Amino acid sequence: MRQLFEPRARRFESLATASSLGVLLMLIHGAAVAAQTDPTLATVVVTGAEATEAQKAEKQLAKVPGKTAVIDNRKIEQGRAANAEDVLALQPGVFAQATSGSGANKISIRGSGLNTFYQGYVLGIKFLYDGLPLTGPGGTQEDMLDMASVDHTEVLYGANAFRYSALSLGGAINFVSKTGRTDPGNYARFEAGSFGYRKQQLSTGGVDGDNDYYVSIQHNERDGYQDNTPNKGQGIVANFGHVFSPQLETRFYIRYKEETLSQGNTLTKYQLKHDPTSNLVPIGRKKDGSTLLGSTTTYTFDDNAKLEVGLGYNDYPLDNGWRYSPTPQEWRSQDVNLTLRYLRTADTFFGLRSDSSVTFSNTLAYLADVKSHSKATGITQQKTNYTGSRDTVFSLGNELQLNDRTWLSTGLSLIDIKRKAQIEYSTSTNTSAFPSGVEYDETDVAPRIGLRYQLTPEFEVFGNVSRSVDPPVTWQLGSTGTPYIRDVRPQKANTVEFGIRGSHGIFDGSLTVYRSWVQKELLSVVVRQATATQDQLVATSNGSATIHQGIEAGLNAQLWDGGNGDTVTLRQAYTFNDFHYRNDSVFGDNQLPGLPRQVYQAELEYRQGSGFYAQLNARAASSYYVDFANSLSAPSYTLWGAKVGYEAPSKKWEVFVDARNLTNKRYATATNTAYDAKGQDSANFYVGDAFNVTTGVAFHF
Repeated sequence: MRQLFEPRARRFESLATASSLGVLLMLIHGAAVAAQTDPTLATVVVTGAEATEAQKAEKQLAKVPGKTAVIDNRKIEQGRAANAEDVLALQPGVFAQATSGSGANKISIRGSGLNTFYQGYVLGIKFLYDGLPLTGPGGTQEDMLDMASVDHTEVLYGANAFRYSALSLGGAINFVSKTGRTDPGNYARFEAGSFGYRKQQLSTGGVDGDNDYYVSIQHNERDGYQDNTPNKGQGIVANFGHVFSPQLETRFYIRYKEETLSQGNTLTKYQLKHDPTSNLVPIGRKKDGSTLLGSTTTYTFDDNAKLEVGLGYNDYPLDNGWRYSPTPQEWRSQDVNLTLRYLRTADTFFGLRSDSSVTFSNTLAYLADVKSHSKATGITQQKTNYTGSRDTVFSLGNELQLNDRTWLSTGLSLIDIKRKAQIEYSTSTNTSAFPSGVEYDETDVAPRIGLRYQLTPEFEVFGNVSRSVDPPVTWQLGSTGTPYIRDVRPQKANTVEFGIRGSHGIFDGSLTVYRSWVQKELLSVVVRQATATQDQLVATSNGSATIHQGIEAGLNAQLWDGGNGDTVTLRQAYTFNDFHYRNDSVFGDNQLPGLPRQVYQAELEYRQGSGFYAQLNARAASSYYVDFANSLSAPSYTLWGAKVGYEAPSKKWEVFVDARNLTNKRYATATNTAYDAKGQDSANFYVGDAFNVTTGVAFHF
């Protein structure tokens, strides 16, 4: 495989850079042609039901020459919909699991942020709500990955997230909100289940002339499977839209959430098997009002051109170590972001159809700092300031239709990364070789080129070559655990991806193969375990060269059709991960720890046209290493689940029962990462929930 990919890698930068010049020419030429032509639209007759927003998004993403997915959240809501794990299940290449049954999710695409630690943040992926960045220079706070009031979810792998100015190795996940136009009327939902799980939601939406509104309030509680792990949260989600004219429309968004989380600490393998509920060192986090405010405005110049403007403000107050830590930390993070996107369609370039885009995105840490104090004395111990850190991206993109069956996609992104971290006060003396502050401004170029070819009316092949740039989040440079700052630089990678997707008869699916050559990978390790008298200490640094490669396969089949709406369907997703060092001076070609090497998921469902449905599902994950020395591994596991429910033909009400871990398997849902465990069992494993049942009922009125 190396012999196959290396020549392509050497040609990558020159090829992609050359293609980007074509983007500029197409934009200029397209604008000139548009000014001279008067396009006439043919009459279109539309029959059948109007497409849902999820179906529209799926059609749009089908133009991307790479792996994408669209998830209809309404289908997810026919069962427990507590967190991102529930939504992102059955997506090949995506690893999403909650730790200790809480909302603290580990989410990784193609090994992005593979050894993320659960301190309230998710790394390696750009998250958005309605195209507005949720992710800032400080990462993504996991409490805002709330699935309430989400219409559908877009998953764009790697460079395929170009449209959202996402340059991360893992790509982007965009949550699209419900509105008064997509979800009019009133809605009430109630869920209850094992380990004290309770969730309530009330929403209302509607349309009044040129205006529409949607408001939803939620409350959730959970006592927890492990000892001392109660969670509680409440929040509001709202958006308001107005159409000024056929050319101009705008929408305002509000998300607000308060939450207290007590998370279980890691266990040993022995504890997983014999005492899985133990939790001698619980972890507490408190969010006193995380807030997202944003607006999107679209101006349509003509049938072929429009301008999108997005403004956002994110406020993430975090009391990390609340209740249990001997040295609680107060994290403040306020981001402001601006997104400008100009789109042109149906231009011509040398007689070929050309669609182009110009995008500008800027996210600034308006206020960001971390302060720790002694719980016993209240004395401030350290303060670190990150204010002024920034990510700015300017992108040019184009899709050129070469013939009736072939499309060429090109793009060029320019990213400017500013990181600033300064220890302003510390009671500890810096005796290390590291400085007390780091500040840099780094610029990089990320080109991409992709091709998709309609092999037959039913199947399409695609391929792309791209470059990704992952800036470190601010606190990876240093927070409050040490009196010094590490000069951690952006992670960069060149990626080759190719695959096939389509449908035939009762089957539809996709197969994708990719390989990434990663430089300066951001790797984290636990250098000190948490105890009752001291907090966990995590260090992040740029590793040596690594390889991320894998296979992502999904296959759906309609096994039986009764002709009256009765069906039996089978969904399957398989992921093969191979993440390893490339001739590291210490670890050679060792596997990178943190994610299963293989994951298989399946869902067999029987559904009646009358509204009844029953489902059996499975998730199997292979063993994987916990440490970089590859001396300790997490055990493999297979989990079984079942679901039954009924949706009234009138769509006015529905009810479900969702049972998980039917065999009461004791397993590790995720792990910490150690440097060298020396083959000895150690407390690095997050326990998964035992057998549990959730029931729910919903009403539309």
